[in-house]
Amino acid sequence: MSVNCHCRDCQQATGSAYSTDMVVPITGWKVLEGDPKYFNKTANSGNTVSRGFCGDCGSPLFVKESAAPDIIVITAGSLDDPSRYSPTGDLWVSSAQP
Repeated sequence: MSVNCHCRDCQQATGSAYSTDMVVPITGWKVLEGDPKYFNKTANSGNTVSRGFCGDCGSPLFVKESAAPDIIVITAGSLDDPSRYSPTGDLWVSSAQP
């Protein structure tokens, strides 16, 4: 699933109006190169949101959420070929910027 997320957390994390994300099963997924660093935050729901980013340049890479341990949310701009990203929907549009 490819989506634009308009939640305030994604807005603040990206410094933009929304984040461009691909949601995929975590099974079989792994970091192939480098050692990502993590920023953990407690969401309004009480769940933990863990944002992975490049430890060298700081680029956002992915998000893991304790409420959904079977998926990983990959930041589309971090893909080797971001043209594969084609959004199919928008999330948290109630928080979308005008």
